Amino acid sequence: MSTKLAIVYYSTYGTNLTMSQWAKEAAEKAGAEVRLLKVQELAPQSVIDSQPGWKAVQEATKDIPTASSADLDWADAILFSAPTRFGNLPAQMKQFLDVQGGLWSKGKLANKAVSAMTSAQNPHGGQEATILSLYTTMYHWGAIVVAPGYTDASLFTAGGNPYGTSVSVNQQGEMVEDVRGAIEYQTKRLLMIAEKLK
Repeated sequence: MSTKLAIVYYSTYGTNLTMSQWAKEAAEKAGAEVRLLKVQELAPQSVIDSQPGWKAVQEATKDIPTASSADLDWADAILFSAPTRFGNLPAQMKQFLDVQGGLWSKGKLANKAVSAMTSAQNPHGGQEATILSLYTTMYHWGAIVVAPGYTDASLFTAGGNPYGTSVSVNQQGEMVEDVRGAIEYQTKRLLMIAEKLK
């Protein structure tokens, strides 16, 4: 039976969407059953409409399902991806985590393998703090955090974040570091640990 992976992301301009898609490809190559899921958008539509890049991502992802508690219950492993907002999670991802009390209270999130990725506009834009703030919730769930650590050379070409793959994005919206290899490695490591936990 294949490992079930839920990739839960939030992406304003597409960086974390791309990172999540790369993780999905890596997981499927490794034989996992994968659900790519976005969290619910909370920003007013008028704000989204006023920013062409944001609106374009919304249009391009309209067929991607919105993440639910049922998806987390289904999954053996969960990979989160979200941009940093002032060194913390964006409200959309935080709200999704905050409504999981029903699963948490029944112990249904305990012992699931979890990992996280993030992005920011500069190399010291709060990436590590964002991932660590997400992991705080995971500790309360009793989930098993699977950080990549310094266990593969691909992490160094991706900027060397041991907590999870993180990337800087320039003014043109392009990723600065080469993170694809690190994402593939982190995804495979997450699946490997999830399989051991099963």
